[in-house]
Amino acid sequence: MALKFPIYAPSRYTDTNEPVKRPREFACFSYDHDHKFRQDDSSVKWYYPPSPGADLCTGYDRFIRHDDSIDEHLDSLLRTIATHEQQTGEAIDAQIVTWRGMLTKIMGAPFDNEEFEMNATLYRNCIFIEEHHGFKEKKRALESSRPPRRDGMSPKMMQYWGYKFETLSTIPRPWGETSRDYIESRDEEPVNNKEQYCSVVRTGFGNTVVCLGGEVDAIWDSKPETPGEPINWVELKTSAEIVTYNDQFSFDRKLMKYWIQSFLLGVPKIIVGFRTRDGILAKVEEFQTRSIPYAVQGRGLAKWDGNVCIRFTALFLEWLRLNIADDGVWRIRRGRGSDSIELFRVEEAGHGEIVTDDFMNWRIKLEMQKSKPPDVESAGGSESAPPPAAEAA
Repeated sequence: MALKFPIYAPSRYTDTNEPVKRPREFACFSYDHDHKFRQDDSSVKWYYPPSPGADLCTGYDRFIRHDDSIDEHLDSLLRTIATHEQQTGEAIDAQIVTWRGMLTKIMGAPFDNEEFEMNATLYRNCIFIEEHHGFKEKKRALESSRPPRRDGMSPKMMQYWGYKFETLSTIPRPWGETSRDYIESRDEEPVNNKEQYCSVVRTGFGNTVVCLGGEVDAIWDSKPETPGEPINWVELKTSAEIVTYNDQFSFDRKLMKYWIQSFLLGVPKIIVGFRTRDGILAKVEEFQTRSIPYAVQGRGLAKWDGNVCIRFTALFLEWLRLNIADDGVWRIRRGRGSDSIELFRVEEAGHGEIVTDDFMNWRIKLEMQKSKPPDVESAGGSESAPPPAAEAA
């Protein structure tokens, strides 16, 4: 029998503001141009403004596309957490570990009708959550079967526009170390979405400490030398240019997801490339993440509230921690337009493929290291040594 967490009207969540922990990056990893895992920041990109007028369709026939039909689970995130713990000698204190995309869906639930399914498991007092891959593939197949728009643009082409905009807006090194030839020929660079930089942050909602991993598009300047300090990340997005009232309404609704994604990783700036209906970059505009909810409320078109998103998420995570109290694999599910999120167990024991054997073995090893008594021999031999003689006064 499924447990249900109700999704009430937004007004039910406005009575209290939940404390939120500022996201602090404590680790990172990269995927290279072949999508090979690297325990470093080698795939960081720097923002460099693109030129309006660019055709975002250019190079589609040369698109190097990552095959995300393969279920990668939480493997890279867990690998990175384990490396961090090996360096510190301490397990992270998170009570929830997941990808940013999962919390994005939860945070938006009071204001949208998006359906989702996730798998979760409890391991050593921490809940690990990933997307239900089978559900994602079924949803993707349904979307790809839809006919093209009236203008002939396919969903795949429109998805490509976003990756093309990222390629036009980034360079692989700070601008002072990048040649003018490279900067001016970015339109000729093949688009490759296999290469990614992923930030791993500690954040929190109410009483729940959360570890999130998520891709970051670019950096504005450079990483601070002090770990945990705010980083001037940039999120890159594309959207149809705003011409009518309905266009502004649609964009303001879309801004909720933009805001949530950036809020969760502590990204302070979102840069949007506004395009024509046929994929020509019309203009580029910058948005400060913290100002977006106030700007949307000021226009009064789309009715969403960032504080409601935060309050709802804090309550949901608290409920989830209360109800996932045993091991096994649990399903977190919301049907389209449903007024609740369901939770039920799909496997009675074990952790499925959510938590890797390598990670579990590492945690066992870490626990053994912490419980191991001091090495007597390393302190000076196996026999007790007599106290040193007192020095003469």
